[in-house]
Amino acid sequence: MRLVASLRENIAVALDTLRVSKLRSGLTILGVVIGVSTVMAMAAIVEGIRDQIVHTIEIAGPTTFYLMRIFSQTPINPDRLPKYVRIRPELKEDEAIRIKELPEIGYASIWAQVFARIEFQGQRTQLLTVFGADDRFTEIQGGELTTGRWFTRGELSAGSAVIVLSEDVAHRLFARATAIGKTIRVQGRPAQVIGLYAPPGNIFSPPGQNVGGIIPYRMAEHQLVFDKTNTLFICVKPRPGISVMDAEEAVTVLERKLRHLGPAEPNTFDLITQDQILDIFNSFTTTFFLIMMVLSGVALLVGGIGVMAIMMVSVTDRTREIGVRKALGARRNDILLQFLVEAATLTGIGGLIGIMVGLATGRLVTTLLHIEAKTPVVLTVIAVAVSVGIGLTFGLLPAYRAARLDPIDALRYE
Repeated sequence: MRLVASLRENIAVALDTLRVSKLRSGLTILGVVIGVSTVMAMAAIVEGIRDQIVHTIEIAGPTTFYLMRIFSQTPINPDRLPKYVRIRPELKEDEAIRIKELPEIGYASIWAQVFARIEFQGQRTQLLTVFGADDRFTEIQGGELTTGRWFTRGELSAGSAVIVLSEDVAHRLFARATAIGKTIRVQGRPAQVIGLYAPPGNIFSPPGQNVGGIIPYRMAEHQLVFDKTNTLFICVKPRPGISVMDAEEAVTVLERKLRHLGPAEPNTFDLITQDQILDIFNSFTTTFFLIMMVLSGVALLVGGIGVMAIMMVSVTDRTREIGVRKALGARRNDILLQFLVEAATLTGIGGLIGIMVGLATGRLVTTLLHIEAKTPVVLTVIAVAVSVGIGLTFGLLPAYRAARLDPIDALRYE
């Protein structure tokens, strides 16, 4: 009870000190606010993007995998391909057809990503992603057809100039007018709108590369220009009951046979699973988060040094007060506790403000990116504990100095 009463009294004294020295205390708190808010904002953003990626993978299904000419975490310049890429054949639609015929495979189709502007009567969009795919697009990417229809078999086989347009793009180009039946232009090529597509609210897209629409793959192949090294791939799904490993093995055997590869020759293609995509993303976000933690740690260190400096000044300014308290019977531990609580209060307030600022910043950024972000509860508790811990750590030296003051010398101090 005595300890609780002492803590309560010391917190009141600390708050009174903050009120008296507003500017000095505010500058001390600022360093802690910057460090904690940076950590919280980055945590909210990274957690939101990670959840979005995981959900997108769940939409496609954990068994979906992709066959690519070459997989690289950074795009390869298609005009200056290195030799190890040039020796790899480009993917062909016939390969997807042969893969689909395997008994282990339930779905296989070649897709292309085309970056293009969509136009209608002088109105143009920004650069968007137009997928060259088929009528089972939503099974891989999610979303739904809200109006109109998907491609017919005839349109897919003929590469007809038709498009299922994104609802956002339709709204931009046609406002409230009906888009179905209108002819738009993709990369300058005409295409008739036959349906409207609503992407899932949490699908991950690189900034500025939102889905603008879906066209038949053969239309993309015959009429549009796209990078056949980086943006051409075959989506593959095993049959129910077939493991990803067995399906990958069957596809690998077939591909090696189609490419006439000998037993000692390496593969001239890459297979990428959802787990590999998630691992790559996790390694990227973890590295990014660690860098931000280091930068935040520097800000917290600066804030801690500021706390120590301010507390040293506070001890000097209140030397006579310390002397009076000691003369009235205060022990060293009482003085030590007083200044430790004051330092912890400074950084604790800074931590709470930093958490609010960081969460608000994280929420703003994730809202602008259309990402659902959850509040990182565990990290919030850790942030408060760390901020208070910084106050205790950096306030220890000034508090120890105050506790060791001789009461006679302290009373004589001018």
